[in-house]
Amino acid sequence: MSDRPVAAGKSSFDLIDKQEAFAIIAIQPHSSFLDLACGAGNYCTEIANRIGEKGTVYAIDLWQEGIDTLNQKISTGGIKNIKTILADITTELPVEENSIDSCLMATILHDLSKNGQQAAIGEVARLVKPGGMLNILEFKKIEKGPGPPLRIRMDEQEIEVLVTKYGFTKVAGGDVGDFNYLVKYVKSPDISL
Repeated sequence: MSDRPVAAGKSSFDLIDKQEAFAIIAIQPHSSFLDLACGAGNYCTEIANRIGEKGTVYAIDLWQEGIDTLNQKISTGGIKNIKTILADITTELPVEENSIDSCLMATILHDLSKNGQQAAIGEVARLVKPGGMLNILEFKKIEKGPGPPLRIRMDEQEIEVLVTKYGFTKVAGGDVGDFNYLVKYVKSPDISL
């Protein structure tokens, strides 16, 4: 059995309309950001650029080669605000509880089992501050274009059912390209997990 995750090495970053996506995500300068299943770091390097040197991006993946590639980008690019963590996003992560302002899960949720989805969203709920954001980027549930098989793609309603159990409420969303959509949720300030 391979240690390589199902979609390792693939990224939706070049498929999306970055202007649309980052307008929805609305990265706040000097904040703390969590990029779950960061792969080789296409999203988190862009986020690090936008967040500024006083912000912190936690880039987490269980794919060693992706983390190694990202660490090389960090080193050669002189990036000082990304902390890489080799970990499974369905387990308790070594990040302080209620310390994250915003989280991105870019085209990863569909690859997780139902239990894995619950575990990952539960962990996000533990880490994101009350009033913090969860951004989920996924492939549209259509038969054309790149992406996973239709049978594992998730539509907005499926994601809504999953995340609302953990105290998240939709605040924004929309298409971010021909094949992808992005939904943004806020964690209730009243939730305690």
